[in-house]
Amino acid sequence: MEERGESDEDQARMSLRDPLPATSERCLPAQRLTEFARAIFVRAGVAEQDAATVAEVLVWANLRGVDSHGVIRIPSYLEYIASGRMNPRARISVLRQTAATASIDADRALGAVATVAAMRLAMDKARQAGIGWTVVRNVTHQGALGYYALMAAEAGMAGLVNTSGTPVMAPYGARAPGVHNSPVALCVPARRHPPLLLDMAHSVAAGGKIKLAADAGLAIPADWALDAAGEPTTDPERARILLPLGGPKGSGVAILFECLSSLMACNPILAREIPAMLGGAGREHTQNSIVAAIDIAAFTGLDDYRDDVDRLVDALRTLPPAAGHAEVCVPGERGHRTSEARARNGIPMPPGTVERLQAVADALGLPFPVE
Repeated sequence: MEERGESDEDQARMSLRDPLPATSERCLPAQRLTEFARAIFVRAGVAEQDAATVAEVLVWANLRGVDSHGVIRIPSYLEYIASGRMNPRARISVLRQTAATASIDADRALGAVATVAAMRLAMDKARQAGIGWTVVRNVTHQGALGYYALMAAEAGMAGLVNTSGTPVMAPYGARAPGVHNSPVALCVPARRHPPLLLDMAHSVAAGGKIKLAADAGLAIPADWALDAAGEPTTDPERARILLPLGGPKGSGVAILFECLSSLMACNPILAREIPAMLGGAGREHTQNSIVAAIDIAAFTGLDDYRDDVDRLVDALRTLPPAAGHAEVCVPGERGHRTSEARARNGIPMPPGTVERLQAVADALGLPFPVE
């Protein structure tokens, strides 16, 4: 059989599959980057504690190698604040609740602020009722959802967080956006091992991953996105429409999450936005979310559960690796390792991200963090 060389698309996929390496990119210490981000949001009118929350969530994503949801988002958040699409002084309110559920209006708060508040409420309810299930409406970009699911796991609970929003992904069989890529995060605690943490979108790649490719000067695989005309593209600058993970499976899950979050929150998005977009209107940035916590102790002993998770991880690691893989990894394992390495060595920033953050620093009169 003839050996096939790597195509440009193969190389692009390999380059973008893993976190950015700490090589030629500028590396910044996490603590300084967090303080820099906090100072930016304070200058933008966000309350001190809320600014600290947003900064922590963004840098947490960078630490774990989820650079698409890290500080690369700061310029767009500032644009949202300036245009009124994000409310830096939001009044988050509980509209209705039971012992185990709550419906929350985020008042267009920065997503990290509203989602941390929702998870705290969900955990409080789970301690009393065994489960806390909240739906949050009128929230904005929430960053890496794994942060909030991990909050529950660190409290000895299972966490689930999902987001539904404006159409950014083509449903299976369409060449125009009709669904959100509806990311979801699930996390459970272990004892000897780090928590099992799955954080994924239902698109082949998240939109932030495409922005990151543009900043790094990399092409994207042809099955990631369509251009404005609905044609496949490998140019991240031309990518406009995400493609669903697993075809009908990814878009099907996204449709059902719209029903479980947006419709439950009395704030339907897709049925309103699709006709408007087809008529030439732009997308409105808004999201709804499920934020839930399950008290494991309501079902089984927490210590026994943690031990069972450890045994599951140990068993999975005994499996023989497939060709091209050095080991069998479990959800969240690579992120945990990346976080440890970046905490020691710094967070790599591609040139495009550094340039945009430097422009933000200059505009606000803030010093850019040094390596």
